[in-house]
Amino acid sequence: MKLLLLRLSSMGDVLHTLPAVTDLQQARPDLHLHWLVEPAFAPIALLHPGAARVIPFSLRNYKERWRGLAVALRDLRRDLRAEGYDQILDAQGLYKSALLGRLGGAPLWGLDAASAREPGAARLYHRRFPVAWGQSAISRNRQLFAQALDYPLPETPPDYGLQVAATRLRKDTLAQPWKELVQQPFVLGFHGTSRENKEWQEDYWRALAALLRQAGLRLLLPAGNAREAARAQRIAEQTDNVVALPPATLLELAAVIVRADAYVGMDTGLSYLAGALGLAGVTLYGPTARDRFSVAEDHQASLQSLEPCAPCGKSRCPLPEAKNGLILCQQALRPEQVWTALSPLLEQRS
Repeated sequence: MKLLLLRLSSMGDVLHTLPAVTDLQQARPDLHLHWLVEPAFAPIALLHPGAARVIPFSLRNYKERWRGLAVALRDLRRDLRAEGYDQILDAQGLYKSALLGRLGGAPLWGLDAASAREPGAARLYHRRFPVAWGQSAISRNRQLFAQALDYPLPETPPDYGLQVAATRLRKDTLAQPWKELVQQPFVLGFHGTSRENKEWQEDYWRALAALLRQAGLRLLLPAGNAREAARAQRIAEQTDNVVALPPATLLELAAVIVRADAYVGMDTGLSYLAGALGLAGVTLYGPTARDRFSVAEDHQASLQSLEPCAPCGKSRCPLPEAKNGLILCQQALRPEQVWTALSPLLEQRS
């Protein structure tokens, strides 16, 4: 049987789908899984042994040049139909993913209207499955896959299925500058997010770096865009054990992650990638709820802000202090608190 999976983005969503792919691989070894995903996140799908083929496709590329979209969709339709899929599963629950799924020419299944992120997308499915809100994204994905592919929902803890990939990445020889950067012990700081109200203020990163210095550790800061790169550079200029990393591909970052001692990160995709690759670390949740995303593991700590307003779930802070750049829920997560959570995780790895 050949199945096409649609989980296009974002990085966190793609990572939170991996445990369901592991379940599927174990329950249905007869099934060949192909995965349609945004090109930026295709490297993550490729890391999982359960994906026989990864098909990169981006609707975003055509926002500014929409005249090429019709040709791209025609080519995608031809490619998908040539594969002869038996079934297509949309795990995204959006209009765009459902419409792309329709191109495959096979029965399209997905979440019902009460469960999908965009309820109207359910009208495009041939079969629909209920998956309750109010639980982690990982649990929801595992339930959807089990219903759609007709196997018992596993009671085992989530398994991202990246153990083999992590081992391979550790054995690979690094090119410069990465080879030199990982020679001394370090912690990764995932400071960038898609939402400014999930960020930690710069002086907190400097305070954390000071605590890491006392433990003989450096703080390495990756950046995904110019704004994040500028912030990483500002932090590094004032702290002698902080390194602002050069631009990196996702696979280059993965190779650095598996060589780190730990990470501290916001609610962002790189935090989840690090956790999926087995790295110990601390993830901070201010406006978002940790129960929706985090997984309880011995090497992971999730800190939820205790501010009365948190978690609000809003993409922008509505409080008046936000006009001056103060996000109270994030400010309440103090560097000392993070260090208290991080220290025992570092001791476990030593």
